[in-house]
Amino acid sequence: MASSDEPQSLRAVFEAAEAKRQEVNEAPTATSPRYAEDLAAALKLYTQALNQISAVSLFSTNEGIEDVATSSLPYLLVDFYIAELVQRTPHLKPKERLQVLGQARSAYEKFLSLVDGYGLVNAPYNKLLERYRDDEDTFAVVAGTDMAAKREGKIANFKAEKALKDKLQTLKRNPRYLEHGDEELVREVHLTSIQFSIHNTFQALDSLNRELPLLRSAPSPTTAPKTSADNDPTDTSFRLDQPLSQLRAGAGGPLLSTKGKPLQPFTLVGSRADLARGVFRPGHNLPTMSIDEYLEEERRRGGIIEGGGTEPPKWEVDEDDMEAVDRETYKARHWDDFKDDNRKGSGNTLNMG
Repeated sequence: MASSDEPQSLRAVFEAAEAKRQEVNEAPTATSPRYAEDLAAALKLYTQALNQISAVSLFSTNEGIEDVATSSLPYLLVDFYIAELVQRTPHLKPKERLQVLGQARSAYEKFLSLVDGYGLVNAPYNKLLERYRDDEDTFAVVAGTDMAAKREGKIANFKAEKALKDKLQTLKRNPRYLEHGDEELVREVHLTSIQFSIHNTFQALDSLNRELPLLRSAPSPTTAPKTSADNDPTDTSFRLDQPLSQLRAGAGGPLLSTKGKPLQPFTLVGSRADLARGVFRPGHNLPTMSIDEYLEEERRRGGIIEGGGTEPPKWEVDEDDMEAVDRETYKARHWDDFKDDNRKGSGNTLNMG
């Protein structure tokens, strides 16, 4: 039976490793030197704790989880923490990243083997473990190619993760855990943390298997195509910030003769700063006004027909204006005489046949 009175040095090392891991998790960026230092320190402490766990034979394949003391349960997670931290190692070339992912996979597998030996890999994760052991290189949490099934699988996976996270947070907020350190509740918190880590292990292995093909297909630095700048350090043709003289078409020789006559085609450009600002402009002209502003301007210029385009009302003669009545009468008679003298279509000389 596992002893609850493990060496104090193991507890101290584990707590120091946990503190460093917390610093890594709370780091604002993974690109800072401090992040890499904290990551390396946490890995060193966890490795030291792992060596001490092995030295005192804290865990045995001949016992069940009920034989493990509550105070020893957190040590079941050491391999998981190592794998998680190794996978987060920054600033790596593809070849180095491949080696790191191999180390992370090995640590994840050790963790799964340990907790599975204690019967902690329950449904549905026991099925995932079977599939992983059948083919670790192509393992995916949501298998198959059917898009609807994959979507349902992802939703179920998200719900399972949320349920575990909510349960863990609820347990840790319980006053019996916070104030009294009730052993039964503390044990449940540790076991739930292990279940949550099992869930995250399969997510990490899925992510790892998606990253590996990309790394293997990345070109090697030795096979990268050489540019002209590699052969001639004075060659600046690859630069974006070319001198103005090299940006002109047909550069070379004077643009104008002594009398001011153009000797070669050229384009008037702005300053060097104007060219720099135009580098990232789109290839099309951006709008200078909104649609509403354009319509208002067209309306002001009289380019829009108001009223739906209906025909204007016909002008009617005022019956009381005798001169207007006479003009309209003479106009009508003149039109009637014209129609009598000119047969309809007689003016169409292009269609006489």
